[in-house]
Amino acid sequence: MDVYEAVTSRRAVRGFTDQPVSREVLERVLTAAGCAPSGSNIQPWNIYVVTGAPLAELKKLAVERVGAGDPWDEREFEMYPRELRSPYGERRSTFGKERYSSLGIAREDSEARMRAAIANWDCFGAPAALFCYIDRDLGLPQWSDLGMYLQTVMLLLRDEGLHSCPQMAWSQVRKTVADIVSPPDELMLFCGMSIGYEDTTVSYIRNARAPLDETVTFIEG
Repeated sequence: MDVYEAVTSRRAVRGFTDQPVSREVLERVLTAAGCAPSGSNIQPWNIYVVTGAPLAELKKLAVERVGAGDPWDEREFEMYPRELRSPYGERRSTFGKERYSSLGIAREDSEARMRAAIANWDCFGAPAALFCYIDRDLGLPQWSDLGMYLQTVMLLLRDEGLHSCPQMAWSQVRKTVADIVSPPDELMLFCGMSIGYEDTTVSYIRNARAPLDETVTFIEG
């Protein structure tokens, strides 16, 4: 698979089979992903990979907690600004409409929307999950380094025939994740990532991207 194919075929998959992902493959991907760029090569990512019985326990605890209506853990970062100005607000709204439309869920069906949301904490059935932490003392440039690292991971997974779904939603139950992975206090959970083989029976809508002239400006001589 060439780089262009990896980029264009990568998407947030929300339906996985239970086919195991070998540790050998995960180690190969994460070793190569360590070549991702970071300012002054400080490599600010701290990664925990969870599979097998520990992941089953985490899924159980998280799903039970969310299903019971327990309050979210206090946020350590804001996922989105409280007011998303144009065009970001419209893009987020369009994503939500397309997401629930693909599931056949009406906007007013709050119960069905909650069931769909809970699937996040079951990793959409994936047999492997990655949790990405960052040191609390680091700043915005280092957070951008995490994005470059995680994108590298996702593209390498595509080359292995795997798919993924990055999920900031895990930060909402960060204490439950910590109960399983036991990170040191100085680390903050950024996101989780479900990893596995796609369940091709699950329908989806490919989210459109903004046209080039909406996001890119060429300054030419």
